Amino acid sequence: MKNFLSLSTFLILFYAMANTFFIAEILYADNTVPSLSEDHCLTCHREMGILPSGFNENDIHMQPGLSCSGCHGGNPASDDPEVAMSPKNGFAGVPTRAEIPQFCGKCHSSINFMRTYRPRIQTDQVEQYYTSVHGKKLRLKDQKVAECVSCHTSHAIFSVKDARSTVYPLNVPNTCKKCHSDPDYMKEYHIPTDQFARYATSVHGMDLLENKDTGAPACNDCHGNHGATPPGVESVSHVCGNCHVNNLNYFTASPMAEPFEQLDVHACEQCHGNHGVQKTSDEMVGVGESSVCIACHDAGDNGYHAAEQIHHQIKTFVNLYDSAQVRLKDVQQKGMDDVDILFLLQEANQDLIHSRTLVHTFDPSKVAAKAGEGIKKTNEAIVLERQEVKDYHTRRRGFGIATLFITVLAVALFFKIRDMEKLRKKG
Repeated sequence: MKNFLSLSTFLILFYAMANTFFIAEILYADNTVPSLSEDHCLTCHREMGILPSGFNENDIHMQPGLSCSGCHGGNPASDDPEVAMSPKNGFAGVPTRAEIPQFCGKCHSSINFMRTYRPRIQTDQVEQYYTSVHGKKLRLKDQKVAECVSCHTSHAIFSVKDARSTVYPLNVPNTCKKCHSDPDYMKEYHIPTDQFARYATSVHGMDLLENKDTGAPACNDCHGNHGATPPGVESVSHVCGNCHVNNLNYFTASPMAEPFEQLDVHACEQCHGNHGVQKTSDEMVGVGESSVCIACHDAGDNGYHAAEQIHHQIKTFVNLYDSAQVRLKDVQQKGMDDVDILFLLQEANQDLIHSRTLVHTFDPSKVAAKAGEGIKKTNEAIVLERQEVKDYHTRRRGFGIATLFITVLAVALFFKIRDMEKLRKKG
C-alpha cells in the first residue's frame, strides 16, 4: 500500500476526524461506487486485523454495497490512507455519541435516498427519537442514554425480520435489558431495574420468550421504538387497547373511566399491572382474597355489591359449562352422536368469553344478559347429552335382550338338531 502509515498513526488520524460530517451520496470521479472487493477501506482493515468489534459482512448496509465509506465517508477507491481518509473526500471518521442520531439520519431521514433501498421505510426516526426520553436526555449531554447503535449495533445491523437482529421481536426484551436491568448503570435515573424479570414471568413474556410467539407484545409495543417513552395516564388504556380492543371500548364507556382519569389512575394497569401482567382468572373479580375489586371497594358500597354479582354470574355459568364438558366426554366415550352438542357448547364458550370481557363495563346487568344466553345454550347441550346417554343405555338393554333371544334360539336349535340326528340313526 502506498505511503503506508503505522497502525498508531492510522488510528490517531481516524479518530481526530470524528466530528467531520459528509453527504451520504458519495460521488466518485467516474460516478461509480467500487465493489466490496475493490473497497480499500474494507480490504486494508481486514489485512491489518482491525475490523470493528462485532463486524459482520452480512450487515444490511453491506448487502447493497454500502460499505465503510457509506457511513464514514472518504474515498474507498484509493489505497493511500491520506487520500482515502482526507476530509476533502468527505471522511467523517467516528461520530461522538451526541452526533450519532444525525449521523445515521443523513440517510435515514432522506426519503429520496431511502426509497432507492427501502421505499416503504419511515424516514422520521430521528425526529421521533428526539421526542423520546432517550433523545431529550442526549440533548442535555447525557452520555449514557441509548442512541441508534445502542439498540441496532454499529457493524452488525440486520433486518428486523432477521432472527440475528438485535431488534428482532424475540430479541427486543434482551436488547432493552442491557441497560434497564443493570442497577449500577441505571442508578442515577431512579427507576426500577426489575422490568425484564417481571416481564419474563408475565403472560406476554412467556408467550414471546418461551413460546416464541412473535405476535406477543415486547417492550417497544407499549413504549414505542424511536420515540420510546412511558405511556401516560391518558394513554395506557389505548396502548393496551391496540390488542384488547373490546376491553378498551367497554372500559371507555364505563362509569369507571372518568373517575380513573380524575384520580390519575392508569386504567388497565391498576388491575392488571404493567410489566408483570399475569393470566387473568375469574377470581380477580368479586370480593374474595384474590379479587382486585376490594382494593378500592369496601363492603356495603355499590362497587362491592356489583363485583359480588358479576362474580356470582360468571361462576354460575362456568360451573354449568364445566359440567356440560364432563357429560360431553361421557357421550364421546360411549360413541354416541355429539355433533349438535359440540355446536351448542362452542357457542356457549363464545358467550363465556364475551361475559368475561363485559366485566370491563362494571355493569352486572350486561354480564348477566350475556351469561344468560350462554347458560341457555349450555342447558340445551346438557339435555341432548342426557338423551344420548339414555339412548345408549336403551340400546344396551335392547342389545342384551336381542343377544339373550339369539342365544336361546341357538341352544334350542342345537338340541333340535341333536334330536333329529338321533332319530335318523335309529331309523
